[in-house]
Amino acid sequence: MLNYDTLLSDQVKKMKPSGIRKFFDLAAMMEGVISLGVGEPDFQTPWTVRKAAVDSLERKRMVYTANSGMADLRKEICHYLNRKYHLTYHPENETLVTVGGSEAIDLAIRATVNPGDEVLIVEPSFVCYKPIVELMHGVAVPISTKLKNKFKLTPEELRSHITERTKMLILPYPNNPTGGIMTREDLEAIAEVLRDTNILVLSDEIYSELTYGRKHVSIAEIDGMWERTIYVSGFSKAFAMTGWRLGYVCAPEPIAKQMLKIHQYAIMSAPTLSQYAAIVALRECDQEVQKMVDEYNRRRRMLVDGFNRIGLTCFNPEGAFYMFPCIRSTGMTSEEFCETLLQEEKVAVVPGNAFGESGEGFVRVSYAYSLKHLQEALVRIERFVQRHQGENQCEQ
Repeated sequence: MLNYDTLLSDQVKKMKPSGIRKFFDLAAMMEGVISLGVGEPDFQTPWTVRKAAVDSLERKRMVYTANSGMADLRKEICHYLNRKYHLTYHPENETLVTVGGSEAIDLAIRATVNPGDEVLIVEPSFVCYKPIVELMHGVAVPISTKLKNKFKLTPEELRSHITERTKMLILPYPNNPTGGIMTREDLEAIAEVLRDTNILVLSDEIYSELTYGRKHVSIAEIDGMWERTIYVSGFSKAFAMTGWRLGYVCAPEPIAKQMLKIHQYAIMSAPTLSQYAAIVALRECDQEVQKMVDEYNRRRRMLVDGFNRIGLTCFNPEGAFYMFPCIRSTGMTSEEFCETLLQEEKVAVVPGNAFGESGEGFVRVSYAYSLKHLQEALVRIERFVQRHQGENQCEQ
């Protein structure tokens, strides 16, 4: 018998499974569950985008593309970023089409992090950053953000975590799971801390189109930041294209060149059909995206009011499609809350500590679901909270 324990990577064996998928899988095995756990838009991919994919099939345009992606798509990405966020990238040597934003994040970290390098990760945040850093034998250093600051990174928090070994700051705004954003003023304060350092910024802006009341600003637009920023985005969230698995990364040529080498060997090229569809998404779907944003905004307002009314303190998120209510008033841990809610009321949400230790005492609720779906879930959650309400307060 083979001893698999000795054959497997020690670093991979240390990795914990995703806390998001755990509750999604549990919910999938139960009847009558309302799942608010996965960040997947409930909208269909816009028809013009789907049609472009069908046309590519009918015309038999299914061969491999260039490793970095179709030239027309890379040009369209650069045009889109310029008209939306005033960012200027060259399509030939500063833009790479990837298999989802997740591959873009992986490439950015693998191309830059050496063993022992410290990577500052703003938390709570998406679950993939820390494991990828550790796979490269880097040191993941969490920076815990706070409810009282609307989960924004402050310059004081950043400054206190920088050492001579700091290689990168991962800045994920609009934020998953909190819905927090960074304004231009917030980003300028962060830029002031970074300007005289040799620290890179991995800016994960996959939710940049999904903001409410404020236009998104990229840190790459702030004076002196373009040269040190690796910009990551994709099509899953804004264009309701999760299963199409298409993202992109833009960076200064010396960094992009190294990411492309990894991509060539690990992936080769992103799906051809999805690339044809993405060109149309960028060119023609601004109005479709705005319709989705308007609907998310209605759901957001309803849920914020509802959670605060039933005693789960929830700040008003200004981006993405997530709520991050505090559940400390129930006296439960995040995992206890989620497990008990699922068993008693058949509502699935994600424990906040899945997104870092600073997420303990909170849960993530996705509102990428129909209003009817959300209203019924809120009724069940209120019933649950009434049974379990304690006297603990959410720390600010």
